[in-house]
Amino acid sequence: MNPRQLKTFLIVARLGNVTRAAAEANLAQSSLSDQMQSLEQELGVQLLERSRHGVTLTPAGQAMKTYAEEILALNDEAHIAVRAAACQSERTLAIGTLETIAAEKLAAFLLRFREAHPEIGLTLRIGGSAELQRWLDDSSIDLAITFDRGQQDGRFVTRLVSHEPLALISGGNADAPCSATLADLNQLPFIATQDGCVYRRLFDAAFADAGVEAPRVATEVDSIATIIRLVAARAGYGLVPRLAIGAYAKHNDICELPWPGKVPTASLIMVWRRRRIQPPALSLLLTAAQSELRPVRPADVRLRREE
Repeated sequence: MNPRQLKTFLIVARLGNVTRAAAEANLAQSSLSDQMQSLEQELGVQLLERSRHGVTLTPAGQAMKTYAEEILALNDEAHIAVRAAACQSERTLAIGTLETIAAEKLAAFLLRFREAHPEIGLTLRIGGSAELQRWLDDSSIDLAITFDRGQQDGRFVTRLVSHEPLALISGGNADAPCSATLADLNQLPFIATQDGCVYRRLFDAAFADAGVEAPRVATEVDSIATIIRLVAARAGYGLVPRLAIGAYAKHNDICELPWPGKVPTASLIMVWRRRRIQPPALSLLLTAAQSELRPVRPADVRLRREE
């Protein structure tokens, strides 16, 4: 087994489609098939079940997937450890995050880090929560900074950065009611992201934690920025991370409504692969982030509130 075969195998396992897997791996379909057949012949078992509907893993393939991930991670770790021991560690970092966090939380921090460590090259990749996990899985990024989805994975280390408050928002000139209870919010039309998105999880969890049913989502959209723009246009109400609404609040396009009860928060976390020896550049970034990234305070955004 060689790393190239294992990487290709994991792409096929994730996508379940040979055509899409070949395109992502930058291989001809025949070359991809040859790699998979060679791997199966070496192991003496069938790893993939092929049908008109795509490709699925056999029980042996499921077992192989776990070991392939571990083998590639250990291979990556060995390279890092050996280069670090030889004082030849790469001085580059790839960071993955959500668009909102990049714009409102990381811009100033990364500028300060770059000024303090000009020898370290930085790459910032923006994606959804599913993409961030995939990039961590295949080591395309060294670190993800995102909101916690409540998932546990022993391959990775998770560190809490801050608890970011959520804000219940309406259009800036909307004649919004001052809800006495969370149940009253069920009568309002809300805008939220689709199921499976980390922001939708925050929306649902805020009401679930308060012991009430989440209100009906009148409109589903693709991003937190779209929610805020539609709320500013008075298309509905939203529950979003407060750190995302500063610019809109300054122009009085939106206002924050009182939240009945304890204000819900979102856990901002950093996630990186567990290794015996971390790249020195990543260790520097983790130390800086732990001390410099702070939660947004209500005074920071100067929202106009409805009384």
